[in-house]
Amino acid sequence: MKKLPLLITAVLFFTACTNKPENNSETSFVAIQGIDSTLKPGDNFFRYVNGKWYDTAQIPPSQAGVGTYMFMNYPQRMRLQNILDSVSKATNTAGSIEQKVGDFYASGMDTATVNKRGYDPVKPTLSAIGNITDVPSLMKFVAAETRVNNTSIIAFGVGPDNKNSSMNIAHVSQTGIGLPERDYYFNTDPQSIAIQQAYKKYLATLFQLTGKDAAVANKNAALVYSIDKQLAASHRTNIELRDINANYNKVAVAEIAKKQPNIGWATFLDNLGAKTDSIDVSQPAYYEKLNTLLKSVAINDWKVYLEAYSLNNYASVLSKPFVDAAFEFNKVVSGQAIQKSRGEIMASVVDQSLGEALGQLYVKRYFSENAKKRMFELVNNLQKAFETRINNLEWMSDSTKQKAKEKLFAITKKIGYPDKWKDYSKVNIARSTYFENTVSANANSYQYQLAKLNKPVDKTEWFTTPPTVTAYYNPFANEVVFPAGILQTPYFDDAADDALNYGGIGMVIGHEMTHAFDDQGAQFDKNGNVQNWWTKDDYAKFKAKTQQIIDLYSSFTVPDTLHIKGAMTVGENTADVGGVAIAYDAFKLTKQGQDTATIDGFTPDQRFFLSVALIWRVKMKDEFLRLWINNNPHSPPMWRVNGPLMNSTHFYDAFHIQPTDKMYLADSARIKIW
Repeated sequence: MKKLPLLITAVLFFTACTNKPENNSETSFVAIQGIDSTLKPGDNFFRYVNGKWYDTAQIPPSQAGVGTYMFMNYPQRMRLQNILDSVSKATNTAGSIEQKVGDFYASGMDTATVNKRGYDPVKPTLSAIGNITDVPSLMKFVAAETRVNNTSIIAFGVGPDNKNSSMNIAHVSQTGIGLPERDYYFNTDPQSIAIQQAYKKYLATLFQLTGKDAAVANKNAALVYSIDKQLAASHRTNIELRDINANYNKVAVAEIAKKQPNIGWATFLDNLGAKTDSIDVSQPAYYEKLNTLLKSVAINDWKVYLEAYSLNNYASVLSKPFVDAAFEFNKVVSGQAIQKSRGEIMASVVDQSLGEALGQLYVKRYFSENAKKRMFELVNNLQKAFETRINNLEWMSDSTKQKAKEKLFAITKKIGYPDKWKDYSKVNIARSTYFENTVSANANSYQYQLAKLNKPVDKTEWFTTPPTVTAYYNPFANEVVFPAGILQTPYFDDAADDALNYGGIGMVIGHEMTHAFDDQGAQFDKNGNVQNWWTKDDYAKFKAKTQQIIDLYSSFTVPDTLHIKGAMTVGENTADVGGVAIAYDAFKLTKQGQDTATIDGFTPDQRFFLSVALIWRVKMKDEFLRLWINNNPHSPPMWRVNGPLMNSTHFYDAFHIQPTDKMYLADSARIKIW
């Protein structure tokens, strides 16, 4: 999950009251603001709860949206910026985490020095490109830059083996394009054409900033775009990327080296420092195409391509003209009107580069251990509720139910922050060398990955930073993760009543647990291996139910005629439907859940569903919404509310939804998977 300003009003949708209820009268722990009583809850519940806010909320010019979810990371970056402002001005011990994050932040904030250096920092990289004479020397350059996370034509990583999740192996995946995904190169609608033109203009600007005249810059941009498009044609679509088995192709290095001699796999991996005799080539068609293009495209053309990609990869850490050029392209893609402040940008950079160092400082200042304790209680209650739902499934056999429950109770729970922190002792940080600081952090990140190759998986590792407003399920480790960043209003409030917390963070917990049993997660066993644990008949019934999810969500449109891609979002939609159902059942295990006393005129059940709507209170730019529809596996926020609730009979009962209401589905049409 993951940005906001309108400061307090945009973030704090719940207003804490000072008085505790003395009885069962209409007194509140937390009052819910903004209900539009002129609307019928059953016509559009998202609008009923959020419409007043949505119609008046202003998206800050520096952001692509406002509200909860990923946009809560905006105020998070303000928090991080406050921490960084403080530590960067302090006298810190050399090598301490305070020194590293403080000096990294200060180096990026020193825009006078950054601008004075222009593109001098990247000139050695451009010079190395100039020295390329053939395909082997080209691949040697690609390997060297991969080691500092400058990705161009090969995307290398280390992670669990699908068939043996206790061991890490080498993986490569499709890459090599500058637009968000393959279809942007082939779509002919006005929005896609505008993005294509903006991308070409951006590439030309990068070349001009390094001294090329306009004619040469435009020619180079066209050349880069042509190579991009040829590579894009080999890419799998976002929907095809959901096929777990199709995207796992572990092969011997000796075998693929024979099939793709131009890439020179053995030498390339050796130059990466990656000692391995096998590799998972996730999307083989891409590397087959790359192998062909390495010979059919002239070496000088490849050098132009690599120059463009290097400039693009480093643009954000070069002088202002490069930063501005990158923003002008991003503006067309996302709709963001103006650049973020330098402080916000640097807070994000430090979080990405030294995230667990900065995370330690964040947790000390902002995270309550009591919140962690209560979260474990919530997670455990949802686990119990999920078990009951599995026991009561009519469509699943007892043998598959047993396997499902074994997997459910094997889930590892990670809350707040890691038990052990990443080591950044090898990252060299100085206050006057922003570019070099970034490269050092990137090199450290690469070496951290490389050290895992062919080693047992570290089940304590986290894949997000503690301040990030997100949550995730990792199928390879069969774990759910809830960082400190999401454990705040409106998702979680230690002072709030159970209805709000179970409808808020409870829905998120249920969502992540359900990912263990969505269209992808269901293919992993309790140990994180891709292995079938279903009977043939049960899996056929499960696939039929997920097809119902695909069909229903494909019928939803945003904003007017743009359809949700049901096949791309099926996993998240399944998790949303399951998440609400499981969270509701867990809520009914609490004292408030078994009561009928109203608060502010709303029953406990109503407050639960109001909270579900409040946690998706989001408004986005149209451009960003289109980007979302094309690339994000989640449905837009409105349908993360209305979609699951259309399928919840308890919601119908709580708000007396009638057949004449627009959200109404006949009981037989309501989707019940988990």
